[in-house]
Amino acid sequence: MHKRVVFERPLLAYLLVLPQIAVTLVFFIWPATQALYQSVLREDPFGLRTTFVGTRNFARLFSDPSYLGSFKVTAIFSVATTAIAMSTALLLAVMADRVIRGATTYKTLLIWPYAVAPAIAGVLWYFIFNPTVGIGAFWLSRLGYDWNHYMSGTDALILITIAASWKQVSYNFLFFLAGLQAIPRSLIEAAAIDGSSPIKRFWTIIFPLLSPTTFFLLVVNVVFAFFETFGIVHATTSGGPGQATEILVYKVYDDGFIGLNLGSSAAQSVILMFIVITLTVIQFRYIERRVQY
Repeated sequence: MHKRVVFERPLLAYLLVLPQIAVTLVFFIWPATQALYQSVLREDPFGLRTTFVGTRNFARLFSDPSYLGSFKVTAIFSVATTAIAMSTALLLAVMADRVIRGATTYKTLLIWPYAVAPAIAGVLWYFIFNPTVGIGAFWLSRLGYDWNHYMSGTDALILITIAASWKQVSYNFLFFLAGLQAIPRSLIEAAAIDGSSPIKRFWTIIFPLLSPTTFFLLVVNVVFAFFETFGIVHATTSGGPGQATEILVYKVYDDGFIGLNLGSSAAQSVILMFIVITLTVIQFRYIERRVQY
């Protein structure tokens, strides 16, 4: 039985958590409440007249083909970004865990991209794959592929997926590397003595022991793909061509700040928040069962 830690003075405990509570109230609870309130209203572009419309903003959204198309784009983008970022980071972490000479330099170079802002990451990859001057587009043309993310929706979606994945690889790498270094070497050495191949050792010993880290990163990467990729999309494609890269979080901005449809934008933010909360609950409810702590 574990002894429960109790503060002798409850006031101290409340004072310690007060800054975090204040941040949560100001930057999450209050904006979420405002979004819920505005989602049942309709305002004119000049903010001179407000009308209560109930759930009509939500009904209008689910009958809008462009909004339903954003669901499909977001699903493809989030799944691809999460899969590429996590698998690449795991591969790099396994390789870094085996490096002896120059390990510090190798790890530092892999961590650097995490310091790059999403918008800057988008601009970097925008120039690399620029159809006119980009080195990436040049080599693709040499291989026979005419890359043009200005005209091709598929190319544009691939571009923002690469940029978002590259931005998130470093974050995943840090946690995977820490998880690998926490695994007792005696277990791996014992399996090697028993004749297990490196691949079998990875799937039967290393990867199951990394399941808590993998589960945590899965939740974080899904949230990243839904919310924190706005800067990448805005800096590279601005949701185009057409609406090929207009993910849900970008459509909230486009309808609210560009289209000045504040009621629809607020309703979209409520739906997006509900989707992310639902996905997180599902992950904790079903996927966590497979996690071995």
